[in-house]
Amino acid sequence: MKLATWNINSVRLRFGLVARFLKEEAPDVLALQETKVINDLFPAEGFKKLGYVHQAINGQKGYHGVAVLSKLPFVKSAAREFCQKGDSRHMCVTLENGVELHDFYVPAGGDIPDPRLNDKFAHKLAFLREMEEMFARRRDRKSVLAILVGDLNVAPLEHDVWSHKQLLSVVSHTPVEVELFGNAREAFEWNDVTRQLVPENEKIYSWWSYRAQDWRASDRGRRLDHIWTSPALKGAVRSQKILKDMRGWKQPSDHVPVVAEFDI
Repeated sequence: MKLATWNINSVRLRFGLVARFLKEEAPDVLALQETKVINDLFPAEGFKKLGYVHQAINGQKGYHGVAVLSKLPFVKSAAREFCQKGDSRHMCVTLENGVELHDFYVPAGGDIPDPRLNDKFAHKLAFLREMEEMFARRRDRKSVLAILVGDLNVAPLEHDVWSHKQLLSVVSHTPVEVELFGNAREAFEWNDVTRQLVPENEKIYSWWSYRAQDWRASDRGRRLDHIWTSPALKGAVRSQKILKDMRGWKQPSDHVPVVAEFDI
């Protein structure tokens, strides 16, 4: 099974980019984040024509939104609301092959890394705590076939950012976020697929700011997009890649896809 996750930053605006990606990479399943569209206006028919006839969509007008598009049938699908905000930030589908797939869009958190001064940052911390609680209650963590993907908006490791020292006080890499992120991961003993195959001392990113005049030359990126597996699927991981060159496509998202392949 080939799986991809991508913060598309408006699926209608960038439908052409997604279509090109699907034709070139042909994943079995694509999880999108920040679709920015209500369910009724999601370009469902366009994706069906590309072979992605199984769709689970959780959208809202102008903001947030996640969607799972698949060539593989779903047994069931359900979305969970976090922090009583009414935001569309989660979708879970169970595939016909038994895999439980969670698609997350964690709040970005604004610019000020202080929950007393910044409600957006407080929301992000609460969301990460709720993720931990959600999975800590699961007693089947060692046996379930589960994958968690999405724009998790945290770059946890030193070499997940262009400068560890300079970004310690920048939202997405602050110690409090990294700690809560780690707690959420440990709650289900999730395995980080990218770092399973890429050494932790090797810099690797999935996001580059629009503010950079030349994103490739400065290469000031962060690894905000993740694929995790439950312990039962760690041995099924065969490959992973982050498609950096797609950041250079015309009118790109500021994120690029992360792709992984599994023997399932």
